[in-house]
Amino acid sequence: MKDLINVLVVDDSPTVREALVVMLQTAPDFKVVGQARDGQEAALLTARLRPDVITMDIRMPRVDGLEATRRIMSTVPTPIVVVANHVYESDLNIAFNAIAAGALTVVEKPHGLLMSDFTAVRDQLVDTVRLMSDVPVVHHWHRKVQSPAPSPAPQAAPPASPSRPRQRLEVVGIASSTGGPGALATILRALPADFSVPIVIVQHITKGFVAGLANWLNHETAQQVVVAQHGMPLQPGSVVLAPDDYHIQINRQGIIQLSTDTPYHGLRPSANFLFRSLAQAYGPRAAGLILTGMGDDGVDGLVELHTAGGITVAQDEDSCIVYGMPREAVIRQAIDHVLALEQVAPTLSRWTAV
Repeated sequence: MKDLINVLVVDDSPTVREALVVMLQTAPDFKVVGQARDGQEAALLTARLRPDVITMDIRMPRVDGLEATRRIMSTVPTPIVVVANHVYESDLNIAFNAIAAGALTVVEKPHGLLMSDFTAVRDQLVDTVRLMSDVPVVHHWHRKVQSPAPSPAPQAAPPASPSRPRQRLEVVGIASSTGGPGALATILRALPADFSVPIVIVQHITKGFVAGLANWLNHETAQQVVVAQHGMPLQPGSVVLAPDDYHIQINRQGIIQLSTDTPYHGLRPSANFLFRSLAQAYGPRAAGLILTGMGDDGVDGLVELHTAGGITVAQDEDSCIVYGMPREAVIRQAIDHVLALEQVAPTLSRWTAV
């Protein structure tokens, strides 16, 4: 393992660059090897310095963060953490487009060294950049990478069983993490506008950005995407995102229940809570999908849903940004079908056809 994580900081504001550098260099394992004032400089410095990870601003002169991400991912693929302000919808749309183009995640932008929440923003930045620096990336965002966490090689997935007895689907649950926004957009874009089964999603994302993700998905797809509220009933065709810092569950009446129960390995929301509730409330009338992401969140719940007769799907290795969560689900024998990302929407459409 390398002694230092080499970081390239990209932002057109000297104040923000200074704040990012100070924050990163409070960690002994980081070294800021370069600073860029715009996306054009970022692409050139990435090719020359070969950093381990990049923090990328969104709005910059000459070349913005989205175009810089595209250039870097097509020439010198490098882990990119987008740094954005979650208050501005236009910035968030660009940020999520950058994630769809190959960036890994998004964190809150610091506004200077005197900000009141300096410590919280710094810790979030340092932890995220450190974690993302370990993710191998490739030229195309939908190509495979291995999860950085060591794990036994997965066994072959069980064969598909089209004749397996099941009832009509009434709900679909989805778990996703690193690479998830782009994967979710791919699935939702390909669903017909009249897709009638509600979809409930747990996407691991930096606190403060889930509303921006919902807005972006609304712009990118024909589906109506909302952030869940406690007591909200599931509606036909609705797409619901778990909110910040709440587990989401669905009861037998199809009502959303939010809770602040103990996080799972630091995660709240955790997809385990969602899948367990679907197992208990819907059983064979539910489908559970586990998409790209690190770790194993959702696997325990998916095991329960599988045991209860629900249909379970894992995204395949070739189409994952990080083949972590799906791999663990396959290892645990919780999966009925392993599908390429592009197969998910057509499969859901067939399963829910009249």
